[in-house]
Amino acid sequence: MSHIEPKHHNGGVLNNGAVAHGENTNEDYNNGIPSGYQGSGGMMSRFITPGGNPIDSSQPAFPVFHRKFANPAPLGLMAFGATTFILSLFNVRARGITTPNVILGMALGYGGLVQLIAGIEEWACGNTFGATAFSSYGGFWLSFATLYIPQFGVVDSYGNNGAELDSALGIYLAAWGIVTFIFLLASLRSSIALASLFFFLDVTFWLLCAGFLAPSVNATKAGGAMGILTAAIAGYTALAGLLTKDTSYFLIPVGDLSRKKHQ
Repeated sequence: MSHIEPKHHNGGVLNNGAVAHGENTNEDYNNGIPSGYQGSGGMMSRFITPGGNPIDSSQPAFPVFHRKFANPAPLGLMAFGATTFILSLFNVRARGITTPNVILGMALGYGGLVQLIAGIEEWACGNTFGATAFSSYGGFWLSFATLYIPQFGVVDSYGNNGAELDSALGIYLAAWGIVTFIFLLASLRSSIALASLFFFLDVTFWLLCAGFLAPSVNATKAGGAMGILTAAIAGYTALAGLLTKDTSYFLIPVGDLSRKKHQ
């Protein structure tokens, strides 16, 4: 690897051959006005330039990209889908499992924390829908996890009154059914994949709600089945976001419903 010597300028020394702030070149001016960012950092044009600097090739196994925010949607969708898949298998009593406490780690780490981070990243990217959805369901999984943490005393507070606990959980799930229905309405002009995700997720919540309020084991199992389908759609949509023309040999359709697609 060749060594890049620092260049000396009147305004100072900057490593890797970058132009120091004290020197003005013809390329830096447009009708006498300096171009690019003129603050205490480097020129803004440097940070949006693809390639041409050792920093841009620090990951030789990947294509060279503009320095910009990545798409956080696949991360949020995978976190949601994987956690939903596990809980849904427990709800259908897969392999006779009736104690779902293993979901605690996934709900706290992947479905909760990681999805909340994806929501924060969507805020930074300017995606209001993605930020609201991922942050909301990240909060859902964190709140759901408290049911399995003895120190919170949520379940223990009901004592032996199982019927009251079932009613409380049914109302809890009904609230999330309403929230999900709002997201469903907001997603109708996004894509078939995303709208389908919220549709089947809403069905899942209402079936689980019925399973606690009835109570009905069959309704809970039906909710688990719908949850498995929801998780599969989430995984498919996440994959669609990961596959790009630059990094994959093929793309998969999501059924674009946006207005610009139909203008």
